[in-house]
Amino acid sequence: MSRRIITSESVTEGHPDKVCDQISDAILDELLRQDPESRVACETMITRGLTVVSGEIRTHGFVGVERMVKEVLKNIGYTDIACGMDYEEVRVLSYIHHQSREIARGVDEYEGHEQGAGDQGLMIGFACKETPELMPLPIQLAHRLTMQLAKLRKEETLPWLRPDGKSQVCVEYNDDVPVRVKKVVIATQHDNMLDQFNDEDSEHEFVEKEVIKHIITPVLEMTGVPYDQEFIVNGTGRFVHGGPEADTGLTGRKIIVDTYGGYVPHGGGCFSGKDPSKVDRSATYMARYIAKNMVAAGLAEQCEINLSYSIGVPEPTSFFARSYGSGKVSDEQLTKIALEVFPLKPKEIIDQLQLKEPRYFETAAYGHFGRDGDKFTWEKTDQVEILRKYL
Repeated sequence: MSRRIITSESVTEGHPDKVCDQISDAILDELLRQDPESRVACETMITRGLTVVSGEIRTHGFVGVERMVKEVLKNIGYTDIACGMDYEEVRVLSYIHHQSREIARGVDEYEGHEQGAGDQGLMIGFACKETPELMPLPIQLAHRLTMQLAKLRKEETLPWLRPDGKSQVCVEYNDDVPVRVKKVVIATQHDNMLDQFNDEDSEHEFVEKEVIKHIITPVLEMTGVPYDQEFIVNGTGRFVHGGPEADTGLTGRKIIVDTYGGYVPHGGGCFSGKDPSKVDRSATYMARYIAKNMVAAGLAEQCEINLSYSIGVPEPTSFFARSYGSGKVSDEQLTKIALEVFPLKPKEIIDQLQLKEPRYFETAAYGHFGRDGDKFTWEKTDQVEILRKYL
């Protein structure tokens, strides 16, 4: 029997890196709403009292960057400097310039030229039968924990919670089957409550008890998977000073959180702030769409899709599918089937998944995959009947 432990993490929407992802995608959505042909590569940096937005944009639309930044911060909950930032007081700098013409000539579609990939790189998609969402269990648990932190904060069930937070989950596998949750880590920002407690140890004991009771245990109980009572809450003992006040954030620094955790490789490119001409984003969404439909159709218990592109070239430079030995057909056949059923040129991907419509802000926290809702078109399993014919 083969035993291993797989770990995945998630962060709340108030984590500084995720704040930057949300700002970048909020700007992208607004520009696509006005001009679906917008070309956007928007990067954000946030630190104590300051937000810097930069990048390359070509659009007929307009977005008030300062207004957008402050709106995102307000909705997250950064309304007081004691929480890590006050959206009304933050200074916003914008350094945005036009997309390079040399990039545009390879990416745009015009007479005699088919739309090419917006950059080179490799993309990976994955699906498995461990959860109803066809996602690995560790990353789904990690996301549910951070979503629970945000939910109870906003509902004021635990009014002393603040926006910044993280989760980490370790799951034991036997022969590729998840059998037990071994350890759960939560780091959550909280109010300074020393006026209610005698010392920091008493304050930490209260936070730990409440987080285990209202966050960790309810989420673990929902899965039906056995778990050890091995919980770490705020491992340093205290987490009052958080958010951008304590930790600088950047767009694209949580790419493993955005995808499949520690379960499979990552192509390396981030998603947020990029319009769908950038295959870092659109082709990775297509790879998930292919893998999920393959698993939902019963062609494999697990499916990984791996492909790559060159800037300015429509066809992928490589493509393969593999099932880690779980397939009803060989990996060679799985690859051939995927190539026959699914479009892989950038324009075809964009059209298939309707990626020119504003839909990206909601992806910027709690993962891009394993999500519900009409905006997550790459989560649809609408190719299942076609794929089942290959069985």
